[in-house]
Formats: sequence, structure tokens, C-alpha cells
Amino acid sequence: MGIKSFMGPRAKTTTKKEYKAPILVTDYMTRKLVTFTPDQSILAVMELFTKHNISGGPVLDDNGFLVGIISEADCMKTISESRYFNQPILDKSVEKFMTKEVETIPHDMSIFDAANVFDKHNRRRLPVMQDGLIVGQISRKDIVVAALRLSGQNW
Repeated sequence: MGIKSFMGPRAKTTTKKEYKAPILVTDYMTRKLVTFTPDQSILAVMELFTKHNISGGPVLDDNGFLVGIISEADCMKTISESRYFNQPILDKSVEKFMTKEVETIPHDMSIFDAANVFDKHNRRRLPVMQDGLIVGQISRKDIVVAALRLSGQNW
């Protein structure tokens, strides 16, 4: 005599379980940015870096379009040159020292793909774009925070 099951027939599920954890760049990026202009002085930029405890940020033109990125490393170039040529850094503008070829990522990229971009290009921060406009910035630290939040999930 066989064993009877009292559970009844099981429902057959053919749909995949949806993954609902936030995994997009837009879920972890910084939206409130400290931005700079090409004609801003390097001294003002360094003061803002210190005031806001940041190490870089996007450079926007008068229309709000991304034209570059300025970082502490760029400021180091300015400091080094001013010492070498014995000139003050007061009159140096962002445009001369900013990185003009800026790598960006789309807002709907997964954090895993963004981590790959960071790994390949050795950047500390990446501007996040949507429809040709900057909507935020994501850093290496933001990716690490996202990974920690997702550590209990199956990737």
C-alpha cells in the first residue's frame, strides 16, 4: 500500500521569480552635486573640496552640459606647476586643468556593470547621464555600499 499525500495537487508555476532589489546606478548615485564652471578659479575649487569633503566633481557650461571633471589630482598639477614656475595659483582656471574627455555611464546601468567600468578605467567617480544631461554621480564607495546592501541577495 502506497503513502498518500494530504497536501493535494501542487500548482505549477512557470513564471520566473522577479528580482526586486535595487541594482541600478540610479538607486545609489548622488543626486545633489557640487558642480564647477570652466572659468572658476582652482583656489575656489580647492576651498569647495575642503568645505564639502569631496575629492572632485563635474564641470558644467552655462547651459548645464557636462564639459569636464575636476579632481584633487588636477589640483595637484596646479600646485606643482605654481611651485615650479614660482607663480601663485590664484589666477589659474578650472578649464586649463580639468579632464575634458569624461567617461560617463547611463542612469539605468546595473551596479555590476558600473563596477566593471570602474575596474577597467581606474576612475574614482563617474558622472551619470540621462538623455544627454547629468543627473548624478556615482563613486566607487557607492558601489561598495550597494554590494553590501545586496550581500544577502542572490546575484
